[in-house]
Amino acid sequence: MDLVPALQEPLKKVLGPATAKVMAEHLGLHTVGDLLHHYPRRYEERGQLTHLADLPMDEHVTVVAQVADARLHTFASSKAPRGKGQRLEVTITDGSGRLQLVFFGNGVHKPHKELLPGTRAMFAGKVSVFNRRLQLAHPAYELLRGDTEGEETVESWAGALIPLYPATAKLESWKLAKAIQTVLPSAQEAVDPLPDSLREGRGLVSLPEALLKIHRPHTKADIEDARARLKWDEAFVLQAALARRRHAETQLPAVPRKPGRDGLLTAFDDRLPFTLTDGQQKVSREIFDDLATDHPMHRLLQGEVGSGKTLVALRAMLAVVDSGGQAVMLAPTEVLAQQHHRSVVEMMGELAEGGMLGGAEHATKVVLLTGSMGAAARRHALLDLATGEAGIVIGTHALIEDKVQFHDLGLVVVDEQHRFGVEQRDALRGKGKQPPHLLVMTATPIPRTVAMTVFGDLETSVLDQLPAGRSPIASHVVPAADKPHFLDRAWERVREEVSGGHQAYVVCPRIGDEDDDPKKKAAQRASPEDDAEKRPPLAVLDVAGQLAEGPLQGLKVEVLHGRMQPDDKDAVMRRFAAGETDVLVATTVIEVGVNVPNATAMVIMDADRFGVSQLHQLRGRVGRGSAPGLCLLVSEMPEASAARQRLNAVASTRDGFELSRIDLEQRREGDVLGQAQSGARTSLRVLAVIEDEEIIAEARQEAAAVVAADPELTGLPGLRTALEALLDEEREQYLEKG
Repeated sequence: MDLVPALQEPLKKVLGPATAKVMAEHLGLHTVGDLLHHYPRRYEERGQLTHLADLPMDEHVTVVAQVADARLHTFASSKAPRGKGQRLEVTITDGSGRLQLVFFGNGVHKPHKELLPGTRAMFAGKVSVFNRRLQLAHPAYELLRGDTEGEETVESWAGALIPLYPATAKLESWKLAKAIQTVLPSAQEAVDPLPDSLREGRGLVSLPEALLKIHRPHTKADIEDARARLKWDEAFVLQAALARRRHAETQLPAVPRKPGRDGLLTAFDDRLPFTLTDGQQKVSREIFDDLATDHPMHRLLQGEVGSGKTLVALRAMLAVVDSGGQAVMLAPTEVLAQQHHRSVVEMMGELAEGGMLGGAEHATKVVLLTGSMGAAARRHALLDLATGEAGIVIGTHALIEDKVQFHDLGLVVVDEQHRFGVEQRDALRGKGKQPPHLLVMTATPIPRTVAMTVFGDLETSVLDQLPAGRSPIASHVVPAADKPHFLDRAWERVREEVSGGHQAYVVCPRIGDEDDDPKKKAAQRASPEDDAEKRPPLAVLDVAGQLAEGPLQGLKVEVLHGRMQPDDKDAVMRRFAAGETDVLVATTVIEVGVNVPNATAMVIMDADRFGVSQLHQLRGRVGRGSAPGLCLLVSEMPEASAARQRLNAVASTRDGFELSRIDLEQRREGDVLGQAQSGARTSLRVLAVIEDEEIIAEARQEAAAVVAADPELTGLPGLRTALEALLDEEREQYLEKG
């Protein structure tokens, strides 16, 4: 069944090409349906005023307030040397606080006439500080008149509640409101994805009614009704997609893989120099039980950095090799693939020397396959895969290529799932004669609801014990702008660590070579504060030079980043691991899997440019040996900013699950889900993954029941339509990511 044409209508036909272009480029809105699902962020009551006292720094805000006074000043400047320069200063108030607006030059005339004391209006702009006072420079504004003169009638604001939309500098909230009023009649044609029985049983309003009430509420109860309904929509459609996926997986056949009694796994366990933690044993049992069944395992293994996930995954791989199959581990970067290969070969010793002189009786071959290998080495590796000579294969995306053939693929282990889309997982799985078992590992702790939302097609195991002998890590925020001497002290601390025989990392957000154009990058930045930053993020190549000639002069400083040749990267890492380099200045290529126990200090420059979970990941690279670790988060953001609050949260707790909750609460939900799924499933607009845990859990049950009774959803055309739209978006984003 086709989507309802009215909701599929392109916005350029309805609103004109100019407005539609801004909506597409800045808000990702392309059709009438997209615009109807662009919900207000909050509402203003015409009788009440907003809290100017709580304005966030450096964010684009919309406020409703009253003009207290307006003064026109003239001044001399280079452009107007005779004192003809004009500046209009308007003070607005809302009862809780005051805010200054400033207009300059020719821009003063219109507001000087219109913004008279007592006038009420909506103002939109970016909050900045001037002379220690908050201000909006050249804000856009819309007068709120109480009469019906001109086109801007009170009627156009629909009722007593004014919706404020997520807006951009190019498109203010009230312009969005007008565009939505234009398309609102189409809401009547929205097809309802919820089964009638579910909707009636929970007392939810219909979809057309919910869309009408969220955009044109007359009372607060209207907003509550609409949000309750739209949250259910999002939760249910998403869980139905996951339930169908799980259902499809259970229909697939798989070869049960049971380890031999005295095979490779036993030989490996016998040579381990330590005993497994209780957590590792429990998780291993869950995995072995899944591997023994005749439909494919789909399991997510979560574990803090250093909790021993790789060991658990390796034991699963050895069990599969024992049963005659092959196992493959897919890593997101070449550096990490090489590192995994080295550590697996080290852990296995002579058990990794299959087919070689001196190899143990049960030994197998462990092969590395990456995109940058030489032709001869690559041919050799591909041959070992095809003949089954290689029991264990470790590699990057290169493993997904068509040319790569396996003899009998039994298990796929994906490291750091949030770097892989669902489709990439499927491409690799398609290489088995029958679908192989799947184990996904992540070191990013994921709250239960996010696991249900993003990884809802996987069963979950959690490794939450750290092996004995891991050292504590102290974390501190270094406010470089407020207290420059703190940064000097940070470099002294690095020198102290090095003079004590240890090593340090310095992490920067950018590489700093010609291809790394900050203008291009600006569009991809993560948080609103980033837009506020006029200077580009600090770059590895610049910082390394400044440190080597300045505060770290005399120390051996090297750089590492993703655009270096793989051999060069490997050589730098080897020198650092061997202790020949004192300080490694790097991008986030070190975020995952790089293991240097002698590295005890990390300085993260422009730490506000990284997400909370990413900072936690990075910090996990130090304190891996017996000496305590130190992580310094350097930021120029002002104390009151949301970015600094994020950094304070990272500095104050070591609990990854707690941090991931903070991450979710502080960032847009879609960012977090997007990061976790390579851009897919970011369609959550009103559903808050942390707050709405109950709705998600209930929706999961309802969706599972609906799919079990009718896997093809023949009786629910509205749900099928909604799923097609969701999955189209998912596929489209996957293709864009390539």
